[in-house]
Amino acid sequence: MSETALPSAPPVTTIAELGKHEGQSVLLRGWLYNLRESGKLLFPIFRDGTGTIQGVAHKAGVSAEVFETLKGLTQESSVKVTGKVRADKRAPGGYELDVEQVEVVQRVPEEDPYPITPKDHGVDFLMERRHLWVRSTRQAAILRVRAEIMRAAAEYFDTNGFTRTDPPILTPAACEGTSTLFPVDYFGEEAFLTQSGQLYIESTALALGKVYSFGPTFRAEKSKTRRHLTEFWMIEPEVAFCDLDGLMELAENFIAHIVQSVLAKRKADLLVIGRDIAKLEAIAAPFPRLRYDAAVEMLNQAFKDGHLEQPFEYGNDFGSPDETWLSSQFDRPVMVHRYPAAVKAFYMQPDPENPQFAMCVDVLAPEGYGEIIGGSQRVDSYDLLKNRIEEHKLPMDAFQWYLDLRRYGSVPHAGFGMGIERAVAWICGLDHVRETIPFARTLNRMFP
Repeated sequence: MSETALPSAPPVTTIAELGKHEGQSVLLRGWLYNLRESGKLLFPIFRDGTGTIQGVAHKAGVSAEVFETLKGLTQESSVKVTGKVRADKRAPGGYELDVEQVEVVQRVPEEDPYPITPKDHGVDFLMERRHLWVRSTRQAAILRVRAEIMRAAAEYFDTNGFTRTDPPILTPAACEGTSTLFPVDYFGEEAFLTQSGQLYIESTALALGKVYSFGPTFRAEKSKTRRHLTEFWMIEPEVAFCDLDGLMELAENFIAHIVQSVLAKRKADLLVIGRDIAKLEAIAAPFPRLRYDAAVEMLNQAFKDGHLEQPFEYGNDFGSPDETWLSSQFDRPVMVHRYPAAVKAFYMQPDPENPQFAMCVDVLAPEGYGEIIGGSQRVDSYDLLKNRIEEHKLPMDAFQWYLDLRRYGSVPHAGFGMGIERAVAWICGLDHVRETIPFARTLNRMFP
């Protein structure tokens, strides 16, 4: 007596993996993104976090129950959908799903519809509903690119001999003064949310040679520009026995690796965002290097030519308009180095050829995106660092441990910091950093 084999359940997969199942029936779990109807055809678009796929259901090709269930779905209803994967070159992802079955997990009620519709909404409306806005195809694509940038950034250091060492978020003193820090009550004593892990990873670099940190940082600047957040993520390498030239080489190879990784793994997301891929494909080391003096000459020539509204005063640090114009002149990041020491942080090594300049570098992203990396060779002399701390009127007691690094086995060392959100804004081609992080914290926003 023969036994009848039971039909096997279709494999559970994701939209990103549909190409592996062409011609097969699969089970997707996700949400209804949109629904279009044309006579006896339904075209539901599903999303599952890895992408979107258009489904096709013909009234004659599915049961009446399945057709009516699909037809009655509301935006963002959660579903389990079974269908056959079909290649279609016209489809955004190259595939469509011929729907066979649908199971509703939760149907969004029509009397309380999903508030973010395909029509245009204002930024304030969307930011108030950021917890829902992240479900849109563009925002989800941005967050996937962000994740790849963070993965690739860590990968570069992990595969090049660096050890990750995490500095504290609560600190007793500031790297560059306390005017832009958030104070917190630490059991009756004043502490601050960190603005950088740099001072601490200088310590671990002298223990381990090459290190990096990766975590949240906080800046209490009362700035409303499109480049500023009060809470953001920073990756910071620090290298013992490294000078400014070595640091610039590290920075350009690091950035090139990140861009190449995003192009290799997230090109489809970049296209969803609307990014010009060709501009990213031009990003390769080496990057152009520009002394501060030469950059100032370019800015003042731009003023004379009518490209800038006012001349640049030599000796100042660059502001956003200056960085925007300078970076727009190159097809890849440009490294501006050796700024006047007077406008830079106390821990930056003076140029041995002219101590009026600091051995520092800012890496400006092209297309007008401005600074994405800031770094320097650090002061390695105990006496000079002590004098700098006094000149900046910083609390000497809070920096005794930092001075110890120059007391015991000091060596030349250097490091930089890259803000993830600014890198995301540039690589995705975004106008504002508020879309580069799941929940932006700005001068006037701490909700949701």
